Amino acid sequence: MKKFEEKTIQSKPIFSGKVINVQLDDVQLPNGKTSKREIVKHPGAVAVIPITKDKKIVLVEQYRKALERSLVEIPAGKLEKGEAPEVTAKRELEEETGYAAEHLTYVTAFYTSPGFADELVHLYVAENLEKIDNPQSADEDEFVELMECTLEEAEKLMEEKRIMDAKTAYALLYLQRKGR
Repeated sequence: MKKFEEKTIQSKPIFSGKVINVQLDDVQLPNGKTSKREIVKHPGAVAVIPITKDKKIVLVEQYRKALERSLVEIPAGKLEKGEAPEVTAKRELEEETGYAAEHLTYVTAFYTSPGFADELVHLYVAENLEKIDNPQSADEDEFVELMECTLEEAEKLMEEKRIMDAKTAYALLYLQRKGR
């Protein structure tokens, strides 16, 4: 038995979309009472920390409609059905930055918002980047601008609230801890 487990009594699909599905679950709580849980189902994602040969981090700036503003982030993208996270990482790195990595190292995986979503993000470091002559193009509805910066410059972007997403903050903390 899982500590504090909530047993699902009934699950009702609410929405089925391109990126997420939403369901409403009736659950029995550990104390025997019942409650409702709105759950976002997500196929998972990858995020990549691209490091250039001169030790700069490649970041992308893009508009985030949910926030009605642009953010600076590490490249990331959704896992395609049946696709291994490492394959997704290489594809997203190429599509969003135009780079390929000589070394791709798995760091960890983490949940983005476990209070209501099951999205699991796999984090990689991509090193010894090489610019690709004819990279795979980004999704047709994705517009990004590249920037390269040092760890200190990225920390400044956090202070300026230009970097505010969890995956990028997690990545920068990882780089700080590794002394990069």
